[in-house]
Amino acid sequence: MHSEFLSNEEIVQEAKKNLVQGAWDYLAGGSESETTMRRNRLAFDKIAFRPRVLINVSKIDTNTTILNEKLRIPILLAPIGSLQTFTQKGGAAATKSASDFGIVHVVSSVTEPSLEEIAAVSNSPKIYQLYIHGDWGWTKEMIQRAKSAGYKALCITVDTASYSRRERPMLNDYIPFSQQTSEASKSEVNQFGQIDGELKAFSMASVTWDTIDKIKKEWGKPLLLKGIATKEDAKIALEHEIECIWVSNHGGRQLDHGQGTMEMLPEIVDAVNGKSEIIIDGGVLRGSDVVKAVAMGANAVAIGKMQGWGLAAGGSNALTRSLEILEEEIIIAMGLLGTPSINDISPNHICYADQVNHPHEMSAWTNMPGGRIF
Repeated sequence: MHSEFLSNEEIVQEAKKNLVQGAWDYLAGGSESETTMRRNRLAFDKIAFRPRVLINVSKIDTNTTILNEKLRIPILLAPIGSLQTFTQKGGAAATKSASDFGIVHVVSSVTEPSLEEIAAVSNSPKIYQLYIHGDWGWTKEMIQRAKSAGYKALCITVDTASYSRRERPMLNDYIPFSQQTSEASKSEVNQFGQIDGELKAFSMASVTWDTIDKIKKEWGKPLLLKGIATKEDAKIALEHEIECIWVSNHGGRQLDHGQGTMEMLPEIVDAVNGKSEIIIDGGVLRGSDVVKAVAMGANAVAIGKMQGWGLAAGGSNALTRSLEILEEEIIIAMGLLGTPSINDISPNHICYADQVNHPHEMSAWTNMPGGRIF
């Protein structure tokens, strides 16, 4: 099972070898100046550990739950569009890895194969993420399809009122959704360098809290809102009885010059006050990042770039290996912190400190060059 990979750094390097430049840029980059993306990493780097000693850590329990679904480690696979860009089996490969390892895949509505085909890969719990790009009849149909396919929860991404300028892939004339690319004519490609259909998938300018209420009523099962970035919106989400608040800035791929997600997290945790579960993403590259997020009050993190790199390095097997490495890093961090269980990790185990590295998408690894790489 790709046991030759000793670190996630090696997996990233293998992914780079296997991807065309445009696909690499689509996955590795952010929007405009990539300031938000770098702040995601900076926010993790500015948190230090406060370890406790002489505690029995001979057994480490990394298990937790999200929405009553068991997770082997506090990680979910984030919804990523165009997973077929990184592996021929697309979203089905990610679901297989999540099932094999023992976590949950949040399946993007803009990846291949179909939601039904992905659901059929395994009986493991899955969450369906929906971009709204149709009328209410279309939305109801998609909700019913997700219900019929057995998805346990529905996730609505709410930070995509318009598509951002992601300049790395734009400058390489790269268009995501590889199978659509071969069918697209020049007239179908807009000024953002994206196929019109994909832009619509991300265009949710008319979606409001009233829309969320209608979706929640129609769905009738747990609902996640992905893209909450302030305590104000977290409080509104509670008023609308949202079961899971997902703290996210789209991995730095939407609004530029935003805060890092770990900077947002404390005020949101305070506002939620245990009334909803919390997921966070953005810049998670190490097991120690997971521990920091849990210490600050998140129930779990979600990985995007790491997921894509794993799939690109060797399909579901390499992604599973990536998760094994993250698990090992989590176990080491928990043991050295003096926390034998996930439930033992608390705000007392972290503090703020000066960062020592220049933050970028590769700065969690010692052998990667500084700044933007490749």
